[in-house]
Amino acid sequence: MDFFGPHLLAYFIATLHFLGTLAAIHAVLTVRTAQGSIAWALSLMFIPYLTLIPYLIFGRSTFDAYIQARRQANQEMHKAITELNWRPWVEEALAARNSQAYASLRAMPKLGRMPCLANNQVRLLINGEATFSAIFEAIRSAKTAVLFQFFIIHDDELGRQLHALLKEKAAEGVSIFVLYDRIGSHALPHRYVQSLRDAGVQVKAFATRSGWLNRFQVNFRNHRKIVVVDGITGFVGGHNVGDEYMGKKPPLAPWRDTHVQVSGPVVACLQESFAEDWFWAARELPPLLLPDTYPDDGVLCQLLASGPADPYETCSLFFVEAIHAATERVWITSPYFIPDEAVFAALRLAVLRGVDVRLLLPSRPDHRIVYAASSLYAIEAVRAGLRVFRYKPGFLHQKVVLVDSEISAIGSANLDNRSFRLNFEVMLLTVDDTFASQVEQMLLEDFAQAHEISQEENRQTHRLQQLGMRVARLISPIL
Repeated sequence: MDFFGPHLLAYFIATLHFLGTLAAIHAVLTVRTAQGSIAWALSLMFIPYLTLIPYLIFGRSTFDAYIQARRQANQEMHKAITELNWRPWVEEALAARNSQAYASLRAMPKLGRMPCLANNQVRLLINGEATFSAIFEAIRSAKTAVLFQFFIIHDDELGRQLHALLKEKAAEGVSIFVLYDRIGSHALPHRYVQSLRDAGVQVKAFATRSGWLNRFQVNFRNHRKIVVVDGITGFVGGHNVGDEYMGKKPPLAPWRDTHVQVSGPVVACLQESFAEDWFWAARELPPLLLPDTYPDDGVLCQLLASGPADPYETCSLFFVEAIHAATERVWITSPYFIPDEAVFAALRLAVLRGVDVRLLLPSRPDHRIVYAASSLYAIEAVRAGLRVFRYKPGFLHQKVVLVDSEISAIGSANLDNRSFRLNFEVMLLTVDDTFASQVEQMLLEDFAQAHEISQEENRQTHRLQQLGMRVARLISPIL
């Protein structure tokens, strides 16, 4: 039989379908969610020539190995920290004060791997100017060490300001540790990194394990944004380092985002989260600093660091627990609204309980397929009785949760499958009526600049648009 004759194309297609069937079986056995398994399996069986290579890149064929390696690295890191008497000092000396609001989050003491701590001071940072002015001011005052971690660092105006500042502080003898995600910061030029290293800054990329084939695994992403200065002042939120986050890049400008500045015992937890990620990249601990004393009064805070190496789906369960805890209101802002069934069911139940449930979403897309899938979920949310708003002035990127009158959470986690199950994320939970009222005022101003989606608008959605949304939703579990 002449394999190089006119039947070559038929043999090639048959081989692709055979490999696609094998990959589909693998997806059914390994993908975490039923929706993801169905999305991959069907596409691999019927259109393998379009999905086989994407599955090798985005699928879980090698991801489990990374999870096991990460867990092993975490164990080694925690052993090293235990020898420093680090977490025992925090947990024994500082306990969460009695709080009825925190008690409503009954799963949080076990869901969060870090303790809930009292006596913290928090400051709300609205948009890029306030955020990076505060971060740069804190770095300028650094005396001992700076821990700096972002998903994206760009070599643009803001990135070069950071570059110059870090080199300046390194020249003063301050220990600088910079961690960026290799996928998120793929455009960061080598000269940027090398120049920092030449100046004495320790720089690492968070990535998969070494090896040529591992370069194709793009799901292992660290989406956290953490800065800690001298073990005293910390920052966490939704911004990355780039001019777009300062609202300088149309058509998404003005950019809407939120960060939090915090001082107090919970900064030790920020350092521990950074240490986990740094240990994975460098196999050594960064400096861990504790002040001699803390104030006797302040805000109750808990850091929730989540990721695929957790024994359970921490991020998704946090949203479910927060929504179930609501008795009066739950307001959520997120750039992406692609919830799993558990989170969507929790939102529906909250509406049935009479809770004021509001979602604030962007009106402009930065990823069109994700936006289309999110739009269909938004339509279904309105039908279920949720109030859904589209922020009009520019792109909305903030990740904020406000529950009742005391509980708020701000960080890096989106309301989608990637944050729930694939990315490493971090959220700062606060329990304080004064701070919650500040968050409420911020969100009220955002809602005032938003358009509420009505039932009538949903019915007027063009059928072709609805078809596109439904196709996008089919692949939403793998976005």
